[in-house]
Amino acid sequence: MAEVHNHVNFPEKLTISPLLPRDAYSTRDLGDKQQLAFGAEAQREGIETYGIAGRVWEAAYLMTSYIDHPATWEFDPPLIDKHSSGHKRVFLELGSGTGIVAAKIAQVAALPGRDLVIATDLPEVCPLLEKNLLVTPKGDSESANTQVTLVRPLSWGSYDHAINIVRELKLVNDPSGHEHGCITHIICSDLVYFPELLAPLLRTLLHLTSPPSVSIFESQPRIIISYKVRSLSKETPFWSAFGLWFSFEPVIARKIDANNSLSEWQRFGSDIGVDSDLAFIFVARRRPESLNWTIPSENIDLLGGVGARGTCGKKSDETFETLLFMGLAE
Repeated sequence: MAEVHNHVNFPEKLTISPLLPRDAYSTRDLGDKQQLAFGAEAQREGIETYGIAGRVWEAAYLMTSYIDHPATWEFDPPLIDKHSSGHKRVFLELGSGTGIVAAKIAQVAALPGRDLVIATDLPEVCPLLEKNLLVTPKGDSESANTQVTLVRPLSWGSYDHAINIVRELKLVNDPSGHEHGCITHIICSDLVYFPELLAPLLRTLLHLTSPPSVSIFESQPRIIISYKVRSLSKETPFWSAFGLWFSFEPVIARKIDANNSLSEWQRFGSDIGVDSDLAFIFVARRRPESLNWTIPSENIDLLGGVGARGTCGKKSDETFETLLFMGLAE
């Protein structure tokens, strides 16, 4: 299986500039320490060296707002299931880029000494992650953040990269009393864009949710995807194939006003932002029956639905189109 290589971060005629929270789907500005890693100057340097991986993208800010939100907001489903709040959590982020989402998880959602945040990207991008996550420590202690956060290479479509992380987790000495760590959350921020990356991304999600990555004794990881629509015609094939293997739903939100009254539930992302583009956060889990299906080796077959539902014919899922039709995207 061919892996995705560094040229994808430098598409032809690349012309991008830094994106700051006030210009995107964010409810909070960057703090002083975050400016060092994710501010305009840091992004300019990152773009020059790492291409698109050095920029913070719109849906990453939407994800950080989901992770770190005002107390007056309520989400369904929430990032952390209250029934599992006392258990060890391992957050694995795909395509971490600058690391802004991993840093926010380490700062807000991960408990030092128990939980773990694994930021991943192409091997060539890992130095950027290591640099940025070092200068955005949890609280005032650099050592606390380095204990919570790891940086590992994970090229989409690479079974070896995925299984190496899983093997490392199973060897971790877990002070909470469990035999080993297992991935509880897979985080994807603004990853659905280039057509040539769609099948490798889906393949990695299948690697991370199939044995031996997940045993029959472990719960399936919750997959959280922030997504900004850029080209429905190019991006819909991903969702049509993804929905065959994973069930998913959009995150909805409501707010409590000054009079302690609750607003109506609405799709999170529908009232944040400065443009008319659609943005979502989806929460997904692997379909249990799909664990018995054969994953096709060819990318064109994977996107075409071959192997899904246990048959070799081409097929597609309509969940995404249904959400658009029902008006959840408005």
